Amino acid sequence: MVTDSGSAPLFDLTSDTFTVKERYTIEELRTIMAFLRSENGCPWDKVQTHDSIKKNLLEEAYEAIDAIESGDPVLMADELGDVLMQVVFHTQMASEQAAFDFDTVVSNICRKLVSRHTHLFGQDQADTPEAVLDNWEKNKLKEKGFASQSQVLDDVPRSLPALQRAFKVQQKAAQVGFDWDNPEGPKEKILEELEEIREILDQTREQIARAEITAEQAGRAVAAEVGDLLFAVVNYARHLKVQPEIALTKTSDKFIRRFTEMEILAEEDGKDLDELTLNELDALWEAAKAGEKTRDEEPV
Repeated sequence: MVTDSGSAPLFDLTSDTFTVKERYTIEELRTIMAFLRSENGCPWDKVQTHDSIKKNLLEEAYEAIDAIESGDPVLMADELGDVLMQVVFHTQMASEQAAFDFDTVVSNICRKLVSRHTHLFGQDQADTPEAVLDNWEKNKLKEKGFASQSQVLDDVPRSLPALQRAFKVQQKAAQVGFDWDNPEGPKEKILEELEEIREILDQTREQIARAEITAEQAGRAVAAEVGDLLFAVVNYARHLKVQPEIALTKTSDKFIRRFTEMEILAEEDGKDLDELTLNELDALWEAAKAGEKTRDEEPV
């Protein structure tokens, strides 16, 4: 039976029940979602499952992050609404299966906020943000019943973007002192990993020539070393207080802007990029960089 999270059946609702208006409540959102999933609801919404829409939650979260980065409060409110809709969608599906409902989700997060802020709702002390995080992790460890730090590391979701997962794994390892004292350690590790990549490239070329390994096996060996390099770069970024996922996203955006400017400059000369030599492309790239720097330095 489709209900509004345990309230009265919604079979008597129709599309005429709902109207476009300026403001709604969370209960109205839950009712709309329950109706969309009902017999009289939307053909697409009512056939979805947790699995079929799980990637939507990730996509909406990323769009919310973009909105936060933009600093536009109107866009932020809109995108956070999309994230909330995903939560309500999943809880509605769960309530139909008598697995859990929206109130269960709310109760769980409220309980977690109280039980992990023991410096406010318990006997712990925490006068700094760092101390608060230490208490949070200690209480989380206790709640989950972990007996070892390796369980804590293994609990970091594999579905996270690889850079962010590496960042969090390193943070968890650092909680028991397995960490460099300063950024110089990971910086030296980067140089070490670069050298190991050079060595594995030389080694696998020779092994392929002697028919000792296949090209596929060589590729796996090189990929493993490149993974070590990326892990070291994340570690270095962490010590510099830089979020690598965000930093790389901004650099990708910068690359796209400059590449776009390269195309514009080439078109102004009546040329296509694929007609140019590497030296000519490099010259356009430097021109795009110079133009970007000049615009950044212009007074507002």
